[in-house]
Amino acid sequence: MDTSEERIALFLDFENLAIGAREDLGGAAFDFKPINDALAERGRVVSRRAYADWTMWEDARRGLVRHQVELIEIPQHMGGSRKNAADIKMAVDAVELAFERGYITTFVVCTGDSDFTPLVHKLRELNKRVIGIGLRASTSKLLPPACDEFLFYEGLEGVELPAKRRGKTERRPERPADEPDRAPAVLTDLEPLIAQTLSGLQGSSGGAVLASTLKRAVLRKDPTFNEADYGFRAFGELLRHLADQNVVELDEGPARGDPEVSFPESGGQEEAGFELLRRVVAEESKHDPVPLSGLKDRIRRVDPAFSEKHYGYRGFLQFAKAAAARGAVTMEWSDQAEDYLLTAP
Repeated sequence: MDTSEERIALFLDFENLAIGAREDLGGAAFDFKPINDALAERGRVVSRRAYADWTMWEDARRGLVRHQVELIEIPQHMGGSRKNAADIKMAVDAVELAFERGYITTFVVCTGDSDFTPLVHKLRELNKRVIGIGLRASTSKLLPPACDEFLFYEGLEGVELPAKRRGKTERRPERPADEPDRAPAVLTDLEPLIAQTLSGLQGSSGGAVLASTLKRAVLRKDPTFNEADYGFRAFGELLRHLADQNVVELDEGPARGDPEVSFPESGGQEEAGFELLRRVVAEESKHDPVPLSGLKDRIRRVDPAFSEKHYGYRGFLQFAKAAAARGAVTMEWSDQAEDYLLTAP
């Protein structure tokens, strides 16, 4: 048996997802198969448990049993809360399994209820990876950031949405490989995330950054990140698109399908940022060098949307030093001014 693959335990708060699908997706019936398929791509599922008062969900029971899901009965007692009973039972079972089955590496918590946030924290304290799955509209904002990864149910491959709800959550249809434009408005938001994360990894590791390492770091920043939301079938396909746009550069890595990712030596979006800096410095330094302090505000008078983070830099000083290294400006420290002074070449 391959001990390197993830071993997954799934816990399904069935009523949360079933009612959420019905109310948030225009009456759509909850389908477990897309969840099952998504987890099959991530590892070997060794335990599947679903919690509900199953007398109320007779039709759903058969579909879950076909996928080898163990049904945990939470009956309705007079004067009691079925929801609280299900939540408590599910949390206790998850923690118990974490202690008793040390070989389980990943716990999948299928719910959008913020009451499970402490459970997620506890599982991560026990060195378990936690994946959350919930409905976009009914998932608490507290839950996704607590997870290592969070998948929105309606974004999973195979989820069929009513026609009136299509458009916002459905994946884009596949496009020809040679089509140049792939939702640029969406990718405009994506590129700074990838560039900034890559820059941080390069600064902290000092070595090559693999695509798999970059993907994990992106998920730590945004557990809801999913390349499928941008129309890509895999993270590698997304990186190849960014490489075509000269945002990143890909080189062969130590393992097939896991390339090394770096920034291009020249070109790309950052060149436009360097040119903006050069123009502002040239205009402001006709008589005297321009101090670094206050320079960012001067740039924003020209381009109010400017941010060095859009080009993958964590701070303006780092951005200015990179521009100087590329020859866009000259930059020297002045003891008298107690600041860096910039001029245009």
